[in-house]
Amino acid sequence: MHTFFDQPDLLPGFADANRPRAIAAGIDPFQYDAVTAELTSIRDWPEAFVRAGREHLARAKQADEQGLSASAAEAYRDAALWFHFATVLPNPDLDAHAAAAKASADAQRRADPAAEHIADPDFTGILRRPADTRAPVVVLIPGMNSGKVEFMPIADSLLRRGVAVLAIDGPGQGELATRSNWEPEYQKVVHRVLDVITERSDVDGQRVAAMALSMGGYLGALAAAHEPRIRALVSVSGPSALHWDRLAPYVTDTFALRTGSVAAGRDFARRINAAEIAPRIVQPMRVIDGGLDVIPGVTNAEPLARHAPNAEYLLIPEGQPPAGDHPLEVASRHG
Repeated sequence: MHTFFDQPDLLPGFADANRPRAIAAGIDPFQYDAVTAELTSIRDWPEAFVRAGREHLARAKQADEQGLSASAAEAYRDAALWFHFATVLPNPDLDAHAAAAKASADAQRRADPAAEHIADPDFTGILRRPADTRAPVVVLIPGMNSGKVEFMPIADSLLRRGVAVLAIDGPGQGELATRSNWEPEYQKVVHRVLDVITERSDVDGQRVAAMALSMGGYLGALAAAHEPRIRALVSVSGPSALHWDRLAPYVTDTFALRTGSVAAGRDFARRINAAEIAPRIVQPMRVIDGGLDVIPGVTNAEPLARHAPNAEYLLIPEGQPPAGDHPLEVASRHG
């Protein structure tokens, strides 16, 4: 059976495809280009990104020792991102994946010690709140091979707007990628997240919205269809349906790894049906697609918006995954 790694001439296209995503998350484009240009095989990707993460981690620790807290925080953030992007392949070396995911989570915690790190049996999260205010909350939901670490720029933007942010990793996502399998009934994860929020007195648990990216765009829609405590949703580049036999090995291999088997991955993909859940999403919803975000076997998010009673659809023609722009800026710029 052919796998993702068996495809010829894979490296240049994969590096180009992931470049906008990495830069949007906060990775320096010049370093990204330098690191990926030195690769000779896609199999070298994880270790090359881990090495870059270790370099930033060493700088962070040195800045810490010198009392340069701002410089240390920036370097820890950079380390967290490089370690995370070492995990974006469907790498069967689960020990290496787990080590990189742990290093990313550890660095992210040190990047913002003022943030609250939540470890729940159903999810992990980072809660950041504006100072001296009981703010509304936006829950940030990641996708297929993403995690809460990629949401740092979005969280910064929301905080500047006076909104609290809870970025999460659900089962099989981010730092939990090798500890558990994906949860096809993701509304159960978000239900627990909302329980945690509404139990708190330092945020406004009556005003909760969600922003969800890539496969998370569907997971967020699924949660909104079941959970009225989500008052509004922005779904960015989420699939409306997946056609397993037409999907690229990158997707099917990732699904198999994160669900535990090919059969389970196929079943997870079969469950994705945005047109079926959309009529139940009565909350205001903005659905965003990128015109250049085209993946074989993936139906884009337009049916999600078309079948929902209170949704609007925004197609960014030049948009790449996810939507080719800073998602929060896309959402706010157009209304």
